[in-house]
Amino acid sequence: MLPIVPLIWAARAAGHEVLVATTAEMTDVGARAGLPVVDVFPEHDVWDALLRGINSGERSPEFERLGAAEGMSEAYEKATQADSPFGLFTLTMTEGTIHAGRAFGADLVVHTTDHAAGRLAAVALGVPVLEVGNRVSWSSRDRDFRDGRNFYENDEITLALRDKLGISDGWPRVIARIDPRAPSMGGLVGDEPDKEDGVPWWSMRFVPFNGGAVVPEWALRRPERPRVGVTLGTVVPILSGISSLSVVIEALGALDVEVILAAGKTDLADLGTLPANVRSVGFLPLSTFLPTASLMVHHGGSGTTAFADNPMSAQRVVDRGVGLSHDPATVDVATVRSMAERLLTEPAFRAAAREVSEEMATQPSPSSIIERATAHVSQ
Repeated sequence: MLPIVPLIWAARAAGHEVLVATTAEMTDVGARAGLPVVDVFPEHDVWDALLRGINSGERSPEFERLGAAEGMSEAYEKATQADSPFGLFTLTMTEGTIHAGRAFGADLVVHTTDHAAGRLAAVALGVPVLEVGNRVSWSSRDRDFRDGRNFYENDEITLALRDKLGISDGWPRVIARIDPRAPSMGGLVGDEPDKEDGVPWWSMRFVPFNGGAVVPEWALRRPERPRVGVTLGTVVPILSGISSLSVVIEALGALDVEVILAAGKTDLADLGTLPANVRSVGFLPLSTFLPTASLMVHHGGSGTTAFADNPMSAQRVVDRGVGLSHDPATVDVATVRSMAERLLTEPAFRAAAREVSEEMATQPSPSSIIERATAHVSQ
């Protein structure tokens, strides 16, 4: 959701009425971003239940009860066994999204590529969609990735929902699909028709949103020595622990740098005593201090690279020459220290990062995308 918040802001700034359909903790995140939000699956925390199921390796009793109560046990079993959580989100959020969209009187549904609840809701409402990519690692433009995921086909979950909710066959009219990647990182130079169905692809500039904050005074000052940000995000510590973060902190602690550690209190407790050059700031939005930073050490996740899918994001970064990566399972202190020194001293990395930044500045803004999309709504 976070990568598309600026697009939602653009719609509101243009005078359009907007309603964000989401659930669980994202309702609070959306509200704090100044957006009108409806919880389409209240009294449940899908993400928390999903993580508990992944960590325990057992089926969630909550989902088993829901499946039995709704007569959709097979669909729930399929969703909880899937490698991606989006099937479960589609299963739990589609009905509420349709009800919210109908009550709201939606004329257009905007949804992210891999969240079929938006497409199904648009079919039920009889309105067109704007499909928005929200990753730097892949787009459904990419043949090798699209072939592996049937984004535009019916699977067991969507078929079950169509049957239960009386959603007719077919998919909605797609005004356009958005690719937010910089051209040299897989994105678009100009508009392109989709090679499969002819739907237009539009480029859109990535505008970061990672929460509001009172910006600390130190973040506005250029430091006397290189400032290095470090984060492991919110999901990796839950699923994989923080052993790689401990290695990074030890490695950077011996360098002449200022380390900004953006990590939660639980993670800090496991790290022990921090080196003298480490400033712990909690979950401070990264955009508050990145303008004065020289390097970011992270896991390739949503808040840092711009999008999710960590190994693929890391590979995009490496292929473009804007960073280095290493398998966290085998990384050691000497390796981290060597990589950090290279990134801070070899000019090619900074030059490549500046080139990508300049590329992104030339891409169409979210405001221009909203203007183009809404012009097509009544057609």
